[in-house]
Amino acid sequence: MPQTDNSRANASRTSSDSVGLRRRPRRLRTSAAMRDFVAETRLHPAQLIQVLFVRDGIDQPVEIASMPGQYQHTLTSLVDAVRDARDAGIRCVDVFGVPRDERKDACGSEAWNPDGILNRGIAAIREEFGDSILIMADTCLDEFTDHGHCGVLTEDKHGNVVVDNDTTVPLYVKMAVSQADAGAHIVSPSGMMDGQVAEIRRGLDDAGYEDVSIMAYSAKYASAFFGPFRDAVGCSLHGDRKAYQQDPANRRESMLEVQLDIDEGADMVMVKPAMAYLDVVREVANLSSVPVAAYQVSGEYSMIEAAARNGWVDRQRIIMEALTSIRRAGADMIFTYYATEVAHWLTDK
Repeated sequence: MPQTDNSRANASRTSSDSVGLRRRPRRLRTSAAMRDFVAETRLHPAQLIQVLFVRDGIDQPVEIASMPGQYQHTLTSLVDAVRDARDAGIRCVDVFGVPRDERKDACGSEAWNPDGILNRGIAAIREEFGDSILIMADTCLDEFTDHGHCGVLTEDKHGNVVVDNDTTVPLYVKMAVSQADAGAHIVSPSGMMDGQVAEIRRGLDDAGYEDVSIMAYSAKYASAFFGPFRDAVGCSLHGDRKAYQQDPANRRESMLEVQLDIDEGADMVMVKPAMAYLDVVREVANLSSVPVAAYQVSGEYSMIEAAARNGWVDRQRIIMEALTSIRRAGADMIFTYYATEVAHWLTDK
């Protein structure tokens, strides 16, 4: 019996579309070109912030044992690392200082010393590169205090040793102004002291630095993911920072902290750590009227490196997946130890 037009159409549909699907999402995954064409989230070198450490009293870079591939730099190697970052397309570096132990004291006074290692590092970068790359300075006392806390210690009414919020904040102002004097484009208060952003903004403005920006560590959690960082900065901390950094169990608290910092004049806000707090990154991105950053911290870096070195994961793929997830969650920029390396991958691609 001859086939009718309808029977031929049915046969054609059966052979080419056996399950009768109108929508096939896999059509948009058929090749690398197609996947790139429809990608919803993209990484760009300008979105990445390279984190760097500069250490006093060394004559060659020292590899950080718990962060293989990362270094405490000399002033010379710091400038070289910034040059590599800039040439790869990175637009901002974040610099931490590592002073000599004998320079540490109870209030962290080396932090605002013009000849302190962090301010010398900032000045060396600014002299070499001018405005061609943004210099962000960490504005916190923990690297500079002999007790390793982020502020001045005192006793409360019950005899407990605590960080004195209101005594500490003026020291942050002194530190921020000294960093601006040295040439920082951005200061980044990370100590989670109440009112720190408003006072730093006032101090910078009074010193004539109205154009220096503030990146506020607004939602910074008391996280176990910070472990390797203490090696990186030679931190003297005993105990923990749970009394001033956020409880990992809390989400709404971050929205309060972010809004307070925005109201106090923060130009940018940050969530730290990143990957275990992607829900917070998304909510902050939804809330914030200013750019949002997230910090892929030392523990995240070290876990990836350890797994990759054991052959358990594909290193490049997992780095890119992790960073893409942070962008997808809503971060406009990402602090990462991988910034320069990833910028080269993106450019080569």
